[in-house]
Amino acid sequence: MVEVAVPRRVSPAATAVLLAASTLTIMAAAIVSPSLPAIQSAFPGASPLVVRQVVTLTSAAIAVTAPFAGALIQRIGSGPVLAAGMAAYTLAGTAGLWVAGIVALLASRIILGIAGGMIMTSVTTTIAGLWNGPARARMMAAQQAFASLGGVVFLPLAGILAPLGWRIPFALYAVAVVILPFALAVPLLPRRRIAPAPPDSAPPPPDSARRAQAPVVALVLGVAVIGTAVFFMAPTQIPFLLAHAGLPPVLSGVAVAASTATGIVGALLFPALRRRFDFGAIAAGSLLMLGIGWIVIGSSGSETPIGVIAGALVGGIGVGAIVPDLNVWMSDVVSGPRRATALGGLVAAIFGGQFLSPMLLAPIIGAIGIRGAFFAAAAILAILATTVATVGRRTHQKNERTER
Repeated sequence: MVEVAVPRRVSPAATAVLLAASTLTIMAAAIVSPSLPAIQSAFPGASPLVVRQVVTLTSAAIAVTAPFAGALIQRIGSGPVLAAGMAAYTLAGTAGLWVAGIVALLASRIILGIAGGMIMTSVTTTIAGLWNGPARARMMAAQQAFASLGGVVFLPLAGILAPLGWRIPFALYAVAVVILPFALAVPLLPRRRIAPAPPDSAPPPPDSARRAQAPVVALVLGVAVIGTAVFFMAPTQIPFLLAHAGLPPVLSGVAVAASTATGIVGALLFPALRRRFDFGAIAAGSLLMLGIGWIVIGSSGSETPIGVIAGALVGGIGVGAIVPDLNVWMSDVVSGPRRATALGGLVAAIFGGQFLSPMLLAPIIGAIGIRGAFFAAAAILAILATTVATVGRRTHQKNERTER
């Protein structure tokens, strides 16, 4: 007897719900980033680091919640978890319209992050469970493309709304209400149950195989943390970089949205890249692309806002490709009942990097300024790219020898 998922034909409606839900993920934390300078003015007693937590606390809550969401999905299925996450997402996200005080605002952002962790883990786990091989790669790419699309649509809109009042962009979280009824109606990944194993099913991997997987899993998680921490300089640092020059919040929204706009391009390129390159090579190239974009931002600074936007455009391509790459890599390495928890761990690593970003960069910014921090981040990415390319190539060669 082994634990298996009940097979189910993937309906177009299920695909639509998963992709629509994906649009909520990137915007969860970053949508209020154009309002950060105004929030700082509204709460002058709060330190700049505390104000930045309006964005990053959401990411921290997603990181903490995601592994537990993965375990819950194994017990009750992804549909109920996704629907509950959307309901909480709407209530907590729009709370910024009326909460009084910075503490209450931060508390609502934590609840929003819990909801975001439920949504993202549900979507990723469902895709990994219902699609295989090249189809899984295409669907993971589509997931990231729609996540980026959410940023493209809602971040500039938040920048337009921010001058009307720092609370107004919080109304955008109500979009989840539109998707919620469909998430309730459409069957997704069912709960796992104990069932007889089919004759040709593969046995669970032995302990030795799991130990062999551990370095790859650790590498994927490490790349997710560091890469996301660097990328999250866009919503947490660019608004302050441009505000220092007296530029309006809408320009910050455009710059941050630029990084998600080209994320669509990177995500759509991933299936073609996967046919030609191994996971490590794609991750390394994506990290280098992000680093090049950050060098452009550091070279431009607030004096050349067009250069900041251009750098964000370049960096976004790398992020768009690396997220589906890490998702599919983890899905291939970890199978069976452990996959939901592993993918929840990957979600935790991605959003943990977002949360850690301002804290990790604070001493660097204090020493060399925001522009210098973009250069330092690019150097870190170059070192990481070299490491992941080396490990990925060795893993790929080992797998080829095993297959022979």
